[in-house]
Order: sequence, then C-alpha cells, then structure tokens
Amino acid sequence: MSGAGKTSGRSIADEAATRKRGRSLAALGYIQPQTYEELRAVLSSGTVHFPKRLRQVAIFLWQHPSDVALGTIAQVAAQAGVQPSTLVRFAQIFGYSGFSDFQGLFKDHVKGSWPEGRGEQRTEAEPNAHLHFLHGMVGASQASLGRIESGFDVESFEKMVALLAAADLIYVIGSKRAFPVTTYLSLTLSQQGVRNVLVDNVGSTAIDQVGCIGRQDAVLAVSFSPYNSITPDLVAVAHERQACIVTITDSTFSPLIPLSDSWLEVVESDFAGFRSLAASLAVGMALVHGVAARRTK
Repeated sequence: MSGAGKTSGRSIADEAATRKRGRSLAALGYIQPQTYEELRAVLSSGTVHFPKRLRQVAIFLWQHPSDVALGTIAQVAAQAGVQPSTLVRFAQIFGYSGFSDFQGLFKDHVKGSWPEGRGEQRTEAEPNAHLHFLHGMVGASQASLGRIESGFDVESFEKMVALLAAADLIYVIGSKRAFPVTTYLSLTLSQQGVRNVLVDNVGSTAIDQVGCIGRQDAVLAVSFSPYNSITPDLVAVAHERQACIVTITDSTFSPLIPLSDSWLEVVESDFAGFRSLAASLAVGMALVHGVAARRTK
C-alpha cells in the first residue's frame, strides 16, 4: 500500500474512533464536557456506570482535581492506583483522544482557583523530618478546611440538622478512618444532652447494635472512599427500617448516597499518604451544635 493510502486508512480509522466515542457519550445524553464543572455534573448524574477500575479513576479525579491538573499521566495513575492506559480509556469515554486533552479541564479549573502565593515552595530548610511532616499535615488540613469555606451546601446542612433534631435516638455510624470522627461526635452529642448510640462494632456486634432502630430514629453516618467498611451494610439496615439517614462522605460515588435523606460532601487532603480529618470534624461539630440549638428552642 502506498504512503498516501496508509495515511488515508489512518484518517478513516481516526474518524471512526472519534464517532464511536461521540456515540458512547451521546448515548448517555451528554455532549463532551468542556469544563471541570460540566464533567462533575455528568459524574454526579448517576447515569454513567463504570467498571471497577474506571470507577476508581472517577473517584480520584473527583476528589483530587489539583493533583490531576499538575501531575504527569504516570504520576496521576500511580496516585489513583491504576495503569496509565486506564486513564486514557477514561478520557476516551468522554470524547477525548487521550489523557493530555482531558487534563486540560482540570488545568483550567485550578488555574482560576489558586489563591495568591499558592505553590510557592518553602525556601528555609526544615529543621528535621518530623517538622517537615507536621508542616505537610497542617497544609493538608488547611486545604481541606478551605474547600468547606469555598463551597458549602447550606441547604443540605440545614436539612441534616432538622432531621437529626427531630429523631428520638441518633445512631452514629462510621468505621476505619471515619471512626475517630464518629466517636467524637457521639461524645459531644452526649455532652449536649442528645441521646445517641455510637455503633462501635466491639465484638463484631454492629448488626446487633442497630437491631432496634426504628422509623422515629435517625442515622448520622460518616464514610470515606474506598467504601469497603461495614458502614454501607449498617446504613442499609437502617434504610430498610425507614429511619432517617444523613451522611458525611467524600464523593458522589459513595454507596451511602442512594440511601440518604440528605448528605454533605467533605473531601480531605492528604500528605505523604496520611489524610486529614479536620474538615470532617468541623462539619460534624457544626451539625452537633445545630442539633443541640434546635432542640433547646
């Protein structure tokens, strides 16, 4: 085959691939997302169902847009725990030829959201590795709290306060990384005179601990990705018993969202593999304060 023939063949193949990507997205009822916000709208619509690895990518992109914007494909893939080819496949689902084009959505998003001075490196040497880690964790906590200030869903928060305040008994559920949050929230609810049960799963009795939950009760659940704890099973029991369910979680992909009457997204930043809990505690404490204040009226 001549060079011109080969070029023509590749052009036809490229056009066919583009049409196929367009059809796959059009079948979902969407055009190619042109902004990060449009991409989030598609992902949160619940109409796109991914296999396991692509879902893993979607959760990472949802929670870490800055890392996606600034990293190479190899770095983003390593952080997301997938192969680079999986990122390319994900981008192609949304009509992009590859990850680099797709990454432009995230670059444009973070370009306008960085405060002045962000990204400046510390010029002074750290006294030791422990202080370097401390500074990193402080930075992660500040970033987490900053997200709450910049985009808080007040309507969902007020609904959560109302549902919890109206409950006879509040079951506080969370495990693994969420357990420190739920433990403290249960303590502060008790200190405010609000009856609650901390579902701590001591002796593997979590199912028994929620065994008496009823429709006059409420669940305050906290759950973070990868959502592989017992929490979704416990919340499902409460849902079957028609209890009110409010949730603090970190993405629209959480299995608790379809079960919840109201929910808040709280995304925590991490440093060196250790994730902050600052924003989750702040939002949780605000809920406790709201519930206590409403019950005293």
